[in-house]
Amino acid sequence: MSEDGHDTSYVKVWMVLVGLLIVSIVGPMFEIQAVTLVTAFGVAVVKAFLVAKYFMHLTVQPRFVVYIVCGCLAMMVVFWAGVAPDVYKWEGVNWKKEHVIQEPAGDSHSDLLGDPADRHDRPRT
Repeated sequence: MSEDGHDTSYVKVWMVLVGLLIVSIVGPMFEIQAVTLVTAFGVAVVKAFLVAKYFMHLTVQPRFVVYIVCGCLAMMVVFWAGVAPDVYKWEGVNWKKEHVIQEPAGDSHSDLLGDPADRHDRPRT
């Protein structure tokens, strides 16, 4: 494989991926929400594209393989769109998230977990 010159492109792509990893680690350290979102999701999309193109060889595969991958991604988006409205709500018509205790805005992420004393599914330590 080294006689084709493919090793150098793999190393270059790997270096770009490492650089993007550093960007995605340093970005949230600025504590700016827009920068955090761009570095988290934007960099993830670019890295996924690079891995699919160079390491999974999707550009040299038959066209139906690309259609299968795109179809799987589309089904994942459809699944998320179907369950997200229920998951992100606190109450519904016939249900309520009683195990989750909401606290005033501005608190830590404890509003997602509730009071540790109220959790009956785990033994207390």
